[in-house]
Amino acid sequence: MPTHVEPRRRRVKVLATLGPASATEETIAALLAAGADAFRVNMSHGTVAQRGALIAAVRAVEKTTGRPLAILADLQGPKLRVGRFAAGSAELKNGAAFRLDRDVTAGDATRVCLPHKQLFTALAPGARVLIDDGRLVLRVVAVSPTTIDCTVVTGGRISDNKGVNVPDVVVPLPALTAKDRADLAFVLEQGVDWVGLSFVQRPEDVAEARALIGGKAALLAKIEKPAALERLAEILELADAVMVARGDLGVELPPEQVPPAQKRIVAMARALGKPVVVATQMLESMITAPTPTRAEVSDVATAIYDGADAVMLSAESAAGQFPVEAVRMMDSIAREVEADPGYFGRVQYSGTEAGSTTASAMSAAAASISRIVAARAMVCFTISGSTAARAARERAAVPVLCLTPRQATARRMALVWGVHALVTRDVTSFEEMVEKAKRMALRTRIAKGGDALVLIAGVPFSTPGTTNVVHVVRLTGSELTGY
Repeated sequence: MPTHVEPRRRRVKVLATLGPASATEETIAALLAAGADAFRVNMSHGTVAQRGALIAAVRAVEKTTGRPLAILADLQGPKLRVGRFAAGSAELKNGAAFRLDRDVTAGDATRVCLPHKQLFTALAPGARVLIDDGRLVLRVVAVSPTTIDCTVVTGGRISDNKGVNVPDVVVPLPALTAKDRADLAFVLEQGVDWVGLSFVQRPEDVAEARALIGGKAALLAKIEKPAALERLAEILELADAVMVARGDLGVELPPEQVPPAQKRIVAMARALGKPVVVATQMLESMITAPTPTRAEVSDVATAIYDGADAVMLSAESAAGQFPVEAVRMMDSIAREVEADPGYFGRVQYSGTEAGSTTASAMSAAAASISRIVAARAMVCFTISGSTAARAARERAAVPVLCLTPRQATARRMALVWGVHALVTRDVTSFEEMVEKAKRMALRTRIAKGGDALVLIAGVPFSTPGTTNVVHVVRLTGSELTGY
């Protein structure tokens, strides 16, 4: 893979979802040129063959451009749905009684089948049942092994197979369905870089998925349920990254509680040095319009000011009429925010304490040194990517050049704030490290003669988890001398 690819002139990453509007190599290349750094394949849609074609198309573009690209395979997770109605739908009136039961007979305005036996033991009187993304609200009044009697709080038309949310209870369902397990096996064979886990409620859900992945990909936990918020710290400890999945989270939480939840998730992820993605409805009007609303622009900017590692496009790039324009707009917003003289002050406002490990201390020291000596970049030599991730955690005002012999590591870094990763042969000596840092910094134009670089590495070389060296060097034309 070529090593001359220049870094983006911004720190936050753009994650674009692929779909019918962006399924060809040509369009994916256009999305990349517009500013996309990583691509999401939604396992809820399309056939296995179509998903495989999307993954292959991204890899083809990666090979052509030489830029390591991350692919996130987003698993569907369990989907709770009501059954069918005799007339295809029914009108529920406010205050009326309505029953959810195990009877597969087509429903009407008084009842419908709920084919999820776990809910008959999980729900209790007083719990809410939200239907069709919360458009209809039921309140449970009585539960038996085969019936859930409710009162309609917010009525409306209910139709076949509408989705069900139960925000007040932990649903006794695993995060991985049989479909998810089959999809997981497939995407791991295809070499995806990140796996998105839906329906996370407990840290045990993350542990189960991690065991199945077996180190073949990094694991991103989607926070979309109130139960996950209650155990957020435990979930983050087990996950490699986290997503603020505001779609489902906004259904199960009152809308006004979503922004504080988003800030809490971002802050906690940053404190632990875990990448955090803010997703859903960021530029939603661009599904059908060539420009976003002012409120959407402000929403994206807020996530960037908070220090999110990546911002995500969903239907805007997957099925919208203006996928390239949506990515270009996201890129433009990010560049403008990061050009704000107050940006780094704000993004570092929720600064994080250095961890107790030598590696964490070294990364914090490197960031501090980079400010003091006005370095142009931090250069990390890493096998697993952990050194670059720790450097990114500091949100320093200089880019992080990640040099790694592992293509998988370089690809995963495409979701990490401020990191530009290159695949290159590993170093075996201190002198070789210094010379390689020089060449790569010059080749990517991340630095020029006279600039200082802060190098971070571990000795002995080629040993993951041994970050213990920080060294400052200065470029002088084509030579590098100790500084």
